Amino acid sequence: MLEALLAFLHIAAFLTMFVFLTSAAVLCRSEWLNAAALRRLVRVNRLYLVGMAAVLVTGLARTWWGAKGFGWYWGNGLLHLKLLMLAGMAVLAVGPTGSFRRWLTALDSGGALPAAPEVQRERRRLMIAAHIGTLIPLPAVFMARGFG
Repeated sequence: MLEALLAFLHIAAFLTMFVFLTSAAVLCRSEWLNAAALRRLVRVNRLYLVGMAAVLVTGLARTWWGAKGFGWYWGNGLLHLKLLMLAGMAVLAVGPTGSFRRWLTALDSGGALPAAPEVQRERRRLMIAAHIGTLIPLPAVFMARGFG
């Protein structure tokens, strides 16, 4: 029962992370960005980061309390690949998160919205992270079938 609950929580965390990452990518378009959309983008990005943290926490919980055991997980190169992909997504999140906060400060102090090239740069980072995220389930399904 514990294994099933841990798996569910991990999958739910991954889906949460992915929903808010893709939502941020959708909102981060210069042609759609207005004051309300920017405020929503900041909130959605925060939820993306919470989802990412939940993926990490639930994944670590699975390695500690999962049926296969700590040694099997941490001795599996596919786990390290998944962690590397998640770390890449986290690194890619740093730029947009800082930019979104900076844009919100500028908006609140003078009403200025970011220039289109800035928005495009951060959207590109979000899209790269989303593409990396779509690959994380690949090593996961191999691990679930005993590979690695």
